[in-house]
Amino acid sequence: MGGENFEVVWPSTPSTAVGMKLAKRLDTLEGKVVAELWDWVFKGDIMFDAFEAELPKRYPGIKLISWKEFGEIHGANERQVLAELPQKLKDFGVDAVICGVGC
Repeated sequence: MGGENFEVVWPSTPSTAVGMKLAKRLDTLEGKVVAELWDWVFKGDIMFDAFEAELPKRYPGIKLISWKEFGEIHGANERQVLAELPQKLKDFGVDAVICGVGC
């Protein structure tokens, strides 16, 4: 095998994604409006109950908008739910989102 050359091929395409600038993070959740979004998979209802019980203890004045207000972000009506989402977030005056996505 001395002197043989082998061509090597990488099976993955080069990345063409360009990084996006992230939104400025909030300094605190105190007094903020936080929306809950959920795909109705693995135990989000339990987790959001826990957030609703604990976050107000840590962040006075926080207002949580239930996932029930937004609909299922992954399912039969997801296109409609996601299309309506920007306006709903604006209507509720949302400052931040907790998005629960189960596997």
